[in-house]
Amino acid sequence: MKKIILLLFPLFFSAQTHRFIYQYQYKTDSLAKEFAKDNMILDINPDDVKFYPYSYAETDSLNIIRGQRRSRWDDQLPALIRKKNSFDNTSLILLNDFFSVKSTDKMNWKLLNDTKIDGQYTLQKATTNFGGRNWIAWFSKDVNLSEGPYKFRGLPGLIFEIEDDKNNFIFKLSKSMKLPKTYEAKFLESFIGQKPIPVTEKIIAKKQLELYNNPLQDIAESFKSNTNPENTFYVMGVEIKSLDQLKGMSDERRKAILRENNPIEINKVIKYPSN
Repeated sequence: MKKIILLLFPLFFSAQTHRFIYQYQYKTDSLAKEFAKDNMILDINPDDVKFYPYSYAETDSLNIIRGQRRSRWDDQLPALIRKKNSFDNTSLILLNDFFSVKSTDKMNWKLLNDTKIDGQYTLQKATTNFGGRNWIAWFSKDVNLSEGPYKFRGLPGLIFEIEDDKNNFIFKLSKSMKLPKTYEAKFLESFIGQKPIPVTEKIIAKKQLELYNNPLQDIAESFKSNTNPENTFYVMGVEIKSLDQLKGMSDERRKAILRENNPIEINKVIKYPSN
C-alpha cells in the first residue's frame, strides 16, 4: 500500500495556505466499468477553503511564467469555495455562462470504532448520508483540521479517504504541502474576465435542460451570423460546413448528456426528457 507522507505544520502563523492533494476517481456514467481520474486541490487558507482541479493551478502557474491569460474549465469536475470552519459553500459552474450557487451543507456524521493504519497515521471510520448517497470516510485525529475534499467536513480530524457505498466516487489523499503565502486562486473569481453570476439550484437545472434541448446553440448562432468566409468552426475536432452537421452532432451530444447524468449529489440529478 502506498504510504501517504503528510507534512504537519503549525497552522497559519501568517497568510499561509495548507494544501492537500486528493486523487479523485469518478464515474459520470454509473454503469461504466472504469473510473475517470483527476487530481484535486484542497487549499485551507486563513479565512476560507477552496477545492478545485489541480490542472487549474498548473494553468495558472504557466500563465504567470509565460505572461499569458489562458483559462481552463472542466464541467465534470467540482470547484467550490467555503468560509473557514463552516458548511456554507459556493459552487462554481460553467454552462453557457459562469455561475455561482450558494448552499449550506451540514453533515451528520456517525463515528465508528473501526480503525486502520496508513503509514504513521491512525485512521478512524465514519459514515454519513449526503446528497442522496451513503458515504464512508476515513479520517485522522492526528491532523487537527476538520476538513476534507469537496463539501465533506465536520469530523474531528482531516478526511484521508471518502467514497460512496455504490463505488461511484472516491477521494484519496495523496500529498500535502505548505505554501508560504495565501494562494489566491483568482481563476475561481472569474472565467475569461467574467465574474460568476449568483443563481439558485433551480436556475442551474433550467439552464441544463436548455443546454440539453439545444446543446450546440452558441456555435449554430455564430455559424449563421458569420460573414467572413475565412472563419472556420469546429465541434469535437470536426470542421462545420453546414447547419445539417450540427443537427446530427446535437443528437449525439444529447445521448452523451443522458449517459453522463451521475452527479456527486444524486438528489440534484436532472430529469431530462426520455425522448
